[in-house]
Amino acid sequence: MDQRKFDVIIIGGSYAGLSAAMALGRSLRRVLVIDAGKPCNRQTPHSHNFLTQDGKTPSEIAVIAREQVEKYDTVSFLSDYAVQGRKTDQGFEISTEKGEVFEGTKLIFATGVKDLMPPIPGFVECWGISVIHCPYCHGYEVRGERTGVLANGEFAFEYAKMITNWTKDLTLFTQGESSLAKEQAEKLMAKGVKIIKSKIAQIEHADGKLTQVHLEDGSKVPLAALYAKTDFVQSSDIPLALGCTIAKNGYLEVDFVQKTNIPGVFACGDSTNMFRTVSYAVSAGTMAGAACNKELIDEEF
Repeated sequence: MDQRKFDVIIIGGSYAGLSAAMALGRSLRRVLVIDAGKPCNRQTPHSHNFLTQDGKTPSEIAVIAREQVEKYDTVSFLSDYAVQGRKTDQGFEISTEKGEVFEGTKLIFATGVKDLMPPIPGFVECWGISVIHCPYCHGYEVRGERTGVLANGEFAFEYAKMITNWTKDLTLFTQGESSLAKEQAEKLMAKGVKIIKSKIAQIEHADGKLTQVHLEDGSKVPLAALYAKTDFVQSSDIPLALGCTIAKNGYLEVDFVQKTNIPGVFACGDSTNMFRTVSYAVSAGTMAGAACNKELIDEEF
């Protein structure tokens, strides 16, 4: 048996990739998972909204998941970066940073996205800890606390409106002149939301736990948490190189079973959807693995 050929190559070995690998391992498929071990939530202290795992650290969940997937002897792991991919007559060829080359009949991308942090001192250190993106992931832990939202325009209105469910002590930082509609600003202020236009110049924190923000006008605002939606890019360039469609919102386009527009290529997890939770990644990974196996069965029958 050729040790470089697999039924499926999964690029990305975090929650979505491991979940896809489990579905395929249980389907007796030869699978290679290529992963560099740097998940985007590695700073996050706790994971929530995942039944049976609520409150565990992301690394705890990942370790258990990896151990369980490793029990399926048709699944192999490689600690490396996938850097190139091309279509072949038999499927796909993937090259890694360390110079290895593997062939797979099918591909699953579980590569996630790379957050582009704003150049605010303290932002990176607090990201995933007290500078947060999702109220369903973190809102309960900072409920009722002094909280900020870093956003502007239509998105800022919807974001701030949502966060009022978790706290009434809310400040919206528009980071410059507000582009809220007059009616939107009035609605927010009527709900007690303070709107500050002066830019955040620095985030003061203790080991990632926010204490206050310093504004360019010299004032300071005490905060326990700051919601922010960062810009992002796809972590891997390979899907685009293969011709996978990327939507206007920056995510890989997939159908209801996680298929991309390129035959034989699936994608799951954060690279495909803005709902960045462990539970969603696991669900999408299971679907991608099962759908990939079904496609192989149909082609082999």
